Amino acid sequence: MTLDISTPALLFPAVSLLFLSYTNRFLHLAALIRNLHRDWIELKDEALRAQINNLRRRLKLIRWMQLLGAVSLLLCVVSMVAVVANYTVTGMVVFVTALVLMGLSLVFLTLEIWCSGGALQILLNRVEKE
Repeated sequence: MTLDISTPALLFPAVSLLFLSYTNRFLHLAALIRNLHRDWIELKDEALRAQINNLRRRLKLIRWMQLLGAVSLLLCVVSMVAVVANYTVTGMVVFVTALVLMGLSLVFLTLEIWCSGGALQILLNRVEKE
């Protein structure tokens, strides 16, 4: 397989959309954490503690999603530079590494989506108890 400069460039539109999605998830999560923190100070409800623990896990997953996505994008740039400099094999290895990191970023996204459903389950369990 040959690698030209347009191949790594294919990830750029996907990465920008992913980062927009990741940033929106992070901002939404930050607002939830602030609200739950305020509620925790007022109420000291154990259901809120479970929510806070869930949000802590989700925040870690989002950080990994963003980190892996950013490194993937950086490696795409390195791959393009390698191709321009006629280091095709190096460019190919770096591009494959970028693809793997992007895949891992998507795995963390899937885990974070799973955890977000867990946050709703905590609320539903509380309603059923009452």
